[in-house]
Amino acid sequence: MQRFAMFQSSVALAVLALCGAEAVAAPNISRLTPPSNPALATANTLARFLPGQRFDLQATVQPDAGATITQVVFAVDGNTVATLNNDGTGTSQYASNTSLVKTGLVSGLASNTVVASSRAYANSAPGVHTLTVTATDSNGLTTTRQGSFEVVGITANSGRPAKNIIIMLGDGMGASHRTAARIMAKGYAQGVAQGRLAMDTFPYTGLVMTASLNSIVTDSAPGMSNYVNGNKAQNNQEGVFPDDTTDAFDNPRIEYLSEYLHRLKGTSLGIVTTADVFDATPAANAVHTSARGNGTGIVDQYLDDRNLTGLKVLMGGGRKWFLPNASNKTSPQPINGSQRRTSNDYVLPTDLQVGWGAAAGALDNGRDLIADFQSAGFTYAPDKTSLLSAGTPDLLLGLFSYSNMNVAFDKINGRRGASTIVNDYGFPDQPMLDEMTQKALDVLNKNNSNGFVLMVEGASIDKQAHLMDTDRWVLETIEFDRAVQKAKEFAQANPDTIVIVTADHECSGAAIIGASMVTDAALRAKAATSADMRDNVVGTYDSAKFPAYSIAADGYPTTTDVNYKMLIGYGANADRYEAWISNPKPTQDSQQPFVGAAPLNAYPANPNVRNSSNGYLVTGQVPGDQAAHTATDVPLSAFGRGASLFTGVFDNTDVFFKLGQIAIGGAR
Repeated sequence: MQRFAMFQSSVALAVLALCGAEAVAAPNISRLTPPSNPALATANTLARFLPGQRFDLQATVQPDAGATITQVVFAVDGNTVATLNNDGTGTSQYASNTSLVKTGLVSGLASNTVVASSRAYANSAPGVHTLTVTATDSNGLTTTRQGSFEVVGITANSGRPAKNIIIMLGDGMGASHRTAARIMAKGYAQGVAQGRLAMDTFPYTGLVMTASLNSIVTDSAPGMSNYVNGNKAQNNQEGVFPDDTTDAFDNPRIEYLSEYLHRLKGTSLGIVTTADVFDATPAANAVHTSARGNGTGIVDQYLDDRNLTGLKVLMGGGRKWFLPNASNKTSPQPINGSQRRTSNDYVLPTDLQVGWGAAAGALDNGRDLIADFQSAGFTYAPDKTSLLSAGTPDLLLGLFSYSNMNVAFDKINGRRGASTIVNDYGFPDQPMLDEMTQKALDVLNKNNSNGFVLMVEGASIDKQAHLMDTDRWVLETIEFDRAVQKAKEFAQANPDTIVIVTADHECSGAAIIGASMVTDAALRAKAATSADMRDNVVGTYDSAKFPAYSIAADGYPTTTDVNYKMLIGYGANADRYEAWISNPKPTQDSQQPFVGAAPLNAYPANPNVRNSSNGYLVTGQVPGDQAAHTATDVPLSAFGRGASLFTGVFDNTDVFFKLGQIAIGGAR
């Protein structure tokens, strides 16, 4: 076919030359999706899928000047999948699951460029397959481009399949974060840890490589979605491949684990996070978009496409996206805190609706999404009290703050009556992550004949590591580990369950330097004058000894400001003032709708000004005022059915195929 196309092009060019016309060029297929890597002879397949997993085929075709594209044909292994004609006719696997998009394209493309799509393709034959796209223009010239993808086979009868999958995701949690939490929560004596975190007790551990499609350093969107659809995503994007349109919701899709198992087995989905539920990690389990910040459309998709994912539980922060905003403005801020806007909402094109069975969407800034969830049968819990008293409903929505929930450090101090931080945010009755996790497990396990996928995120391990607020991220890790214990207990009682604990990436290059060489009182005295905060404070090697923390009955330290406390440094830090003592107030969270009003506007604006009056300046390696993600491998620990598959060093996309094997083919 390719030789014929070249011959056809040559003949056409010769005819034009004889007629005295200017030479013309054949069309250019500048992007082919799924992406492949033909430059490497030993690795020409980049995209991988489970048998029958759905994904979109797409090509960007640019014609020569003055020409138009008249036809695009997709073929797999030489068999035509879809024929798209520019007059609107053609054939495809499914009626109207194809499109030729000519408007709303990114800048820099040739005039009359088209983006051709065939949606929701699936292939069940294991092995490497050849994808061919052939484009013809109005001059009669034809171009062909080839790529490849792989269908990863599932080994049948390898043991009993897992019914339930629990993914515990400590956002930004590297080995140092885990170690620091163990030191604080369990203590060391004579070189021996006096206890283990729940995640430490998982019998199998491996290391995960975390790169995204376009960088060695991932952000949280591909960091999560790579785990649950088996393909590399670009930073800022979740559940999609990149494309050449400006619409954030029409990118080529890849079927998520939740969608795949719901379609095959009828599984349910639960999502629990301490972040705003629109945030990258929770959304990258159910929502398809190239713009992780498009909150209105993201939260709408949770409900609108619940038939695709089997969503039964959604809990976290983010009430600001669910409340109606009749004015479609956020300045001045609506009194109800709503951030809904048409500018980040979605309406899907017809081919996506038909191919995937997805909801059309609507630009509906005035939508009362909480009421719509309730009309769909969801019990709504706005606080801890209502959550714990809700019993075990069939469906559950919990929204416990306008945006990100308060961190464990402040929630615990609020419960102890030692802080009013949660009051300042207006949400004094927030649950802890282990309470949310237990309730999610109760709901998902009710009438649980087909199993479930549950993702639980400890979100502010990352957010507080970005802010280099050590005391807060360590307590976030302890809170997360208490939720891990709930997952472990469930798996012990339900042995047809696999639990993995991991991170989407490491954040901040956190490192346990050692410990303070002075008492807390002496440290505070030094901080009062901003003098001598390093050489006679920071103890390394023998001087670090074994910091000791007292743990209260609620499972958290009575204080993080102990004598000779553990000290943390950062390898990917921005400039900050370091005082080594806990910050009485958290750094401002720009995602909170009322952050510009009292009392939140009196909180420290960023780490570059926090402690400027009582700390010393640590010059960072990265620009801006926050620490950055790193490319460091992260640990993954596994417990339950098929846990032994998670050893060694593997890619984040490999996790998807391991989970697919465990859920479909079984494992021991």
